[in-house]
Amino acid sequence: MTRATGPLTHRRVLTIALPIVLSNATVPILGIVDTGVVGQLGQAAPIGAVGIGAIVLSALYWVFGFLRMGTTGLTSQASGAGDADEVHALLSRALLIGFAAGAVIIMTQVWLFRGAFMLSPASAEVETLARDYMAIRVWSAPATIALYGITGWLIAQERTGAVLAVQVLMNGANIGLDVVFVLGFDWGVQGVAWATFIAEWSGLGLGLWLCRDAFAGRAWRSVDRVFDRVRLAHMAIVNTDILIRSVLLQAIFVSFLFYGSDFGDVQLAANQILMQFLNVTAYALDGFAFAAEALVGRALGAKARDSLRRSAILSAGWGAGICVALAIFFAVFGGAVIDIMAKSAPVQMAARTYLPYMVAAPIVGVAAWMFDGIFIGATRTKDMRNMMIISTVVYFATVIPLMAAFGNHGLWMGLLISFVVRGATLAWKYPALEAEAAQRPLDPAAAA
Repeated sequence: MTRATGPLTHRRVLTIALPIVLSNATVPILGIVDTGVVGQLGQAAPIGAVGIGAIVLSALYWVFGFLRMGTTGLTSQASGAGDADEVHALLSRALLIGFAAGAVIIMTQVWLFRGAFMLSPASAEVETLARDYMAIRVWSAPATIALYGITGWLIAQERTGAVLAVQVLMNGANIGLDVVFVLGFDWGVQGVAWATFIAEWSGLGLGLWLCRDAFAGRAWRSVDRVFDRVRLAHMAIVNTDILIRSVLLQAIFVSFLFYGSDFGDVQLAANQILMQFLNVTAYALDGFAFAAEALVGRALGAKARDSLRRSAILSAGWGAGICVALAIFFAVFGGAVIDIMAKSAPVQMAARTYLPYMVAAPIVGVAAWMFDGIFIGATRTKDMRNMMIISTVVYFATVIPLMAAFGNHGLWMGLLISFVVRGATLAWKYPALEAEAAQRPLDPAAAA
């Protein structure tokens, strides 16, 4: 087991965060390439199809995002407490959950996709292309979800360089295969799907190899340890709370895309392009949110309240700085990026119209993203769940009348309002997290 030591400094935060920032930077680049490659076809329908197909699958997969987040929180606390056996057992639990979840998605894909398109009023052409895309990509579901667990396990031990290696391999291969399959072989939307399928299984292979030290011991295959009833129950509670939170968060984003389809294919394509800007923001902030997860979790595992506070302050400060930089970048260069991503003039004009919302998004969303990292590291998941419920209720209560009054502008307003509410409610709960840090039981088995 790798145990990080040393003082909580800006350097340590950056050492954890920067590989994640670089790693995550390749993900929106991949989204831009996916969108840009099909955008070279000069039609709105393929862009919308890749957008809908990707967001439906991402929504299904990220429902299991609890695996990444829960694994990080639990593993960082076990690592901070010096419990190497539990660290290794957590990796096994995460892999088992990931493979099982992926298999369930594959077996139920017909009903899942049917349900998704019952909610979507997209044109027949967009729906047909999206179904072709999803029918291929779904077969990499076990690899994608298992990688959530591997990623969380590596982040918890501050091994973010390994996470970077996995992402560079996956997204580099995906981008290269996009160009070959779509522009070279003229496979269209299906070529994008095959590129992703191959890349995701390749990423899993590298991830397992990078975790090989854990497999050298015995704890990862100890039935008694891996399936310990008390620890499994604790993991289930943590993951269930995060699952509910993730479902609600995805409900917001999926409804956003489907609501946008009511305004036609051009508006749908424009929203899909701008979502890549939002992805850039989220992935850049994730680096510092993940640093908060690892450092806060370790501090809690060691019962070091002052370290917990310093971890939160340092990581959040860097996150805020990144957000200001991104807002400036979007304001200055956003229009040029839009023009590169889409060749259709109507799509370009529509995306430029709504670009100001992407300038505002990093500023209004920073608190939500950073507090998520802090609360995940502390495994204070009940608060995350409850504050997400409040945010979702506010979103749906505001977005419908806003759309009626302002159209697609109202849709973007509703999304940004949900960010503000989530950040504000988590900030309200933070003092209680700090107050309880020193009193929380370290080991759920011991507490039982």
